[in-house]
Formats: sequence, C-alpha cells, structure tokens
Amino acid sequence: MSSDASAGPQVPLDQQLGLFRDDFAAIKKQISSVIVGQEEVIDATLTALVAGGHVLVSGVPGLGKTLLVRTLADAVDVEFRRIQFTPDIMPADVIGTYIVLEAQGRRKFEFQEGPIFTNILLADEINRTTPKTQSALLESMGEGACTVANRSYELPEPFFVMATQSDSETEGTFPLPQTQLDRFFFKLHMPFPKNEDLEEIVERTTGPTMKVAKSVVSGKRLMEMSQVARQATVAPEIRRQAISLLTATHPDQPNAPEMTKRFVAQGASPRGAQVMILGAKIRAILDGRVHVAEEDLKEVALPAMRHRITLNFEGHAEQIDPDAILQQVIENI
Repeated sequence: MSSDASAGPQVPLDQQLGLFRDDFAAIKKQISSVIVGQEEVIDATLTALVAGGHVLVSGVPGLGKTLLVRTLADAVDVEFRRIQFTPDIMPADVIGTYIVLEAQGRRKFEFQEGPIFTNILLADEINRTTPKTQSALLESMGEGACTVANRSYELPEPFFVMATQSDSETEGTFPLPQTQLDRFFFKLHMPFPKNEDLEEIVERTTGPTMKVAKSVVSGKRLMEMSQVARQATVAPEIRRQAISLLTATHPDQPNAPEMTKRFVAQGASPRGAQVMILGAKIRAILDGRVHVAEEDLKEVALPAMRHRITLNFEGHAEQIDPDAILQQVIENI
C-alpha cells in the first residue's frame, strides 16, 4: 500500500497533483487487472469516488457491475457491503434498527447497524425496492448520516454508493423519482463487451485462479485526494460555460436548442453544474493541468446531466435518449 503522504499546505501544489495522478493511476491499474475493458466506466466511477459523489449504473445483468465495485473496495482498502434490493426489503434492513438486549436481568435497547454502515456500498437493483426503502438509502447518501428513532448516526468516511438498475425491465420495478436521481453524481451506462473483451473475460473467469486487486491507497488517502481535487482552478468563462450547458437543458431558456424545447419537461438542477465543475477539475488534473478547460466540461456533461433531465410526454412517446438532447446542447454551446 502506498504511504498516506499528507497533501497538506506544506506540500507544493504541483507535488500534490503529481501524487494525486499517481494514486489515481494505481487504483485504476488494479481495477483494470480484474475488470476487462469498460475503461470509461472505470474512469467515471473513480472520478465520482474521489469527488465524494455516488454513481448510478445501468446495463443488462452479467456485465460485472458487482465485480467492479468489489474490486474498487479491494484497491482502496476499505470495507465493502452489498444489498440485493427486492420489493420486501424494508428501511430497517438498510439502515438498521433497535433490538432488545437482556443483561443482568435488565432490558435495554441497542442500535444494530445495517449494511449502510460501510465505506463502499453496492445497492444492487435499487429500482426493485419500494419508494420508502429507496428514500431511506438516498437520504443517507445526501446527508452522510441516518436517523433512527429521532437519533442521528454518522456514516463512515469515505462513503460511496454504487447503485445499479436495469433500464430494460419495467415489471416489478419502482422508478426513482427525479429528486432522488439528483442525489447521484454520475449516471453511467455499462455497454456490452466487445468480442475481444468477451474472450478475455471468459479466459479470466474460467481459469484455475481469479485475479484479485491489491490495496494501493487507504480510505484516509482517498479523503485527501478529494481535497486536492478541489484546488484545480476554474476561469470565469469556463464557469459560465457550465452554467450555459445547464440552462440549455431547460425548455423555457433562450439558449435551449430545438430538442430541449420539444422533448424536455424539466431541465437539470443546479447540482448538475456543481457536478460538471468538480468532475472537470479531476479530469484536468489527470491531464496534467491545474486549470479546467472546455474539453473537461464536455467530457463530464453526459454522465453529470443525463439523469437530471425529465422528458415530457412526447419525449417518452418517441423514446428519446437524453444523451441525444445533451449532445445537441453541447454542440450549440
């Protein structure tokens, strides 16, 4: 494991950024040694993790979503837990509950922590559980704490949630409302592997041994990297460009393109601009720069806003992909 070199004020900024790039690359190398392909998904997941956000991943079953987040936990040397969501899962099954204990003839209530008390949590098939249980998880994601019987409990740091859902299935699912989707830093699409990647996957998973990632950074170092990432600078014109990208997703704004006006009922929230700026800062650092560029914004615009756009009736009827709307927004801006 790397030494948790403090990135405090006594360390020059260029050295902090160099250590940031080295540790980011080390984590990615370990994940890529286990996960075949999916480079864009790995990059975006690590970006969200370092930024302190959460990720929603969609894709057909069997693409390695569980293996990805488990491997991430191995590489970062933190605790990992998984919740397989079903319609009968209750909020107490996620956040925990009070139990009655008997000691020396006396009864007392003691809080038993749920699986949410971990560093990295896989919320598998989150759209298969009821809105009440979804809310319990997503509230904790936003607050970094949960409340049980009027008492608040802090969650461990770092705290990262990767939630998965299958967009191809609708029976027996409870779609996440827009206010809850907004809790996620990125929404990622995990594509089906290419033929050459499938060959490598079959070879790795049917051999006598399975590759396991090594721990290269600690949770503490991850928190330090999050602070370093925020030191990248954003020029006023880049900030205004991020705001223009955001407002162009609103059909009532003058800079909205034709697709936005025709197919969008509600555009992205202000959180979308915050995510674009934070994500762009990390991409700039990884590219060896301390200043955010226009290309950095373009690179993170799709995962930052595709789940923050609400289609209108016509958009749903014509099955418009939010990415197509965002592509037109990016081209116009």
